[in-house]
Amino acid sequence: MKVTVVGAGNVGATVAECVARLDMVKDVVLIDIVEGMPQGKALDMMQAAPIHLYDTRVLGTNDYADTAGSDICVITAGLPRKPGMSRDDLLAKNASIVKSVTEQFVAQSPDAIIIVVSNPLDVMTYVAYMTSGFPSNRVMGMAGILDTARFRAFLAMELGVSVKDIQALLMGGHGDTMVPLPRYTTVAGIPLTELLDEKKINEIVYRTKVGGGEIVKLEGTSAWYAPGAAAAQMVEAIVKDSGRVFPCAVWLNGQYGQEGIFIGAPARLGKNGIEEIIEVDLDKAELEMMNSSAKHVHDNLAALERILNG
Repeated sequence: MKVTVVGAGNVGATVAECVARLDMVKDVVLIDIVEGMPQGKALDMMQAAPIHLYDTRVLGTNDYADTAGSDICVITAGLPRKPGMSRDDLLAKNASIVKSVTEQFVAQSPDAIIIVVSNPLDVMTYVAYMTSGFPSNRVMGMAGILDTARFRAFLAMELGVSVKDIQALLMGGHGDTMVPLPRYTTVAGIPLTELLDEKKINEIVYRTKVGGGEIVKLEGTSAWYAPGAAAAQMVEAIVKDSGRVFPCAVWLNGQYGQEGIFIGAPARLGKNGIEEIIEVDLDKAELEMMNSSAKHVHDNLAALERILNG
């Protein structure tokens, strides 16, 4: 199998390196508009292969012809928000980038599955979906896995337990609008609510919501290790047709009372991409949070339409 990663920045390079180290595909193509950068990073990864013992070939390129026949594409291309840049400016610029790279990739690989990492994620996944013309099961966004990983990491740090024993579920949009579900969170099968009081759980939920911002404040740039690993985990589930269930940005068509948007919900991944969207029972408060998160996504989509239509 062949995997293309669009964008050779920190996140994209981490995706490519994580997929290569899993040693489950024949080729990984790392593509970027900056000449020399993807080629250099790919060469570095190839020189690490004898150390990590993987046979995956990593190619760096600036030419979409090299991506032809890909089975999966991970889109990480996009700009971070800069001082003086409005959210609308960022929305417009990244939508233009995602539309362009999707068009170029799809022309070479019309049967692929697309995973979007670019921000604002729910809207960028929508842009890739509309641009590609692919069925909704073959387009998805990575956010819930990252948010869940942050939540699990903070819980492990608080409880002094292994992250391997923590299972958690978060839904909704990425970041501030996420929908935490502590009652669906367990430690070795023990409900989280039996181990921590509501105040402490709420503190950890809040830290999870601002988890990306915490890293930006500490080092002055966005995270890449966890986002890259999260996207690679989705690639692994699809390549291995494993049926793993992850919270992903998926196209809802009536589930959870929502239609016409990509938003985080638990989904079973396999060789066809999204094999099933799983509906869990939400109580009144959780459903209200989900509706609020969906409204935020709809507002972003409306803002994008306003920008595009002048």
